Amino acid sequence: QVELVESGGGLAQPGGSLRLSCTASGNIASIVAMGWDRQAPEKQRELAARITTSGSTNYADSVQGRFAISRDNAKNTMYLQMDSLKPEDTAVYFCFVSGRFGQVLAWGPGTQVTVSS
Repeated sequence: QVELVESGGGLAQPGGSLRLSCTASGNIASIVAMGWDRQAPEKQRELAARITTSGSTNYADSVQGRFAISRDNAKNTMYLQMDSLKPEDTAVYFCFVSGRFGQVLAWGPGTQVTVSS
């Protein structure tokens, strides 16, 4: 079993930056990838960014070039640096970890990101 603790998020102005963190504990050895989904009001949940143990990354087209995902394996922590934020980035961001077959092992509780002037 894996437990996730998120931090970061909050309010930012358009063009501003925020950083999210997600720390995993428990059965760390089962984790192959970590990532962030997000869900905006009245929209479907979507993948924002994902990173594998080997460091391979993928991003939603809408955040490519503005968001950067990274991980510190020694700390079992993943980061999502969000720059050039737009109002449409407003959403609840959920950290997740997945296993070797792509199955989600755990979700974080979600953290609110609001981009508004």
